[in-house]
Amino acid sequence: MVSETQGAAPAVSGGSAKSSGLGRHLRRPEAGSLFGMFAVFIFFAIFAGQAFLSPAGFASWLNVAAEIGIVALPIGILMIAGELDLSIGSVIPASSLTVAVVSGYFGLPDIIGIACGLGFGVLVGLVNGLVVTRTAVPSLIVTIGSMFGVMGLTLGLSVLVTGSTATALSPDPLTTTLLGHFVAYMFQVTIFWWIGFAVMLAYILHVSPWGNWIYALGGDKISARNAGIPTEKVTISLFMLSGFAAAFVGVSQVIVYQSAQVAGGQSFIFNSIMCVVIGGVLLTGGFGSILGIVLGTITFAMVNQGIYFTGFDANLGSVIIGALLLIAVLMNDTFRKLALSYATKKK
Repeated sequence: MVSETQGAAPAVSGGSAKSSGLGRHLRRPEAGSLFGMFAVFIFFAIFAGQAFLSPAGFASWLNVAAEIGIVALPIGILMIAGELDLSIGSVIPASSLTVAVVSGYFGLPDIIGIACGLGFGVLVGLVNGLVVTRTAVPSLIVTIGSMFGVMGLTLGLSVLVTGSTATALSPDPLTTTLLGHFVAYMFQVTIFWWIGFAVMLAYILHVSPWGNWIYALGGDKISARNAGIPTEKVTISLFMLSGFAAAFVGVSQVIVYQSAQVAGGQSFIFNSIMCVVIGGVLLTGGFGSILGIVLGTITFAMVNQGIYFTGFDANLGSVIIGALLLIAVLMNDTFRKLALSYATKKK
């Protein structure tokens, strides 16, 4: 697997081979996030008790994790490739409103509205990718620009077409079952879509040749290009994937809540980045795993929702999340350094 080769310990011989296995496991991108997730779970299991451990408690943070997780997965892959996409903050509400306007305001079939919403996200990703690869402007700046551009376009067109910044939608039963259904009246069906996204992207990153290309991009883009890797094609595809994932979340939200507004989606920007960083992805690129991103997302969601099951002030949630982010970065870096040192001593 690619993630293993990225951080594999130096080869050892004889009886030290078994010992070096510990070093390899500790140096995996998800090592720190796994310990962090268990620590957070135990913390809330103690201080929140049965309310947190009940099916309703699990549903509360799993539903949050699913929505953020679908966005965090492609954001994490982009960060592994050395890029960043902030435009998701405007793509999510824009795609929601697109579906609501097409299928709610104009009355077209839901499938057409969904296709338009997803297509809009892919289009924004394509534009981001083309601008990033055709210019020397960093993706951070490019996607900030597209975020505000899409935000203004969404507001202007919404008022022009519908005369309002909010539009209602009454989805048909099939659409509701696929995208807005709650299993056992608690678990949102988006959870299963999140699992599907994770499996698909795990194959791309850790099994297919694209995974090697993505890690190479994050390591050294010039060397990757000189090695014959289609860097522009990979970069554009990753931005399109990010746009599609953000649009998918927007589409699922409008199906669940049966209404779309121009505002909203901004929290996904920083929340998804926090999930990715907690999951062990390096901000400098070239290191990370899908499993780590999933664990980081679960950890973030448990903190985000678990605070409401305790007797603590809910305002402390942001403080805990901020502290968790700093601890996660330090923990992930420490685990890698200890593992490297451990493997070297065992040679």
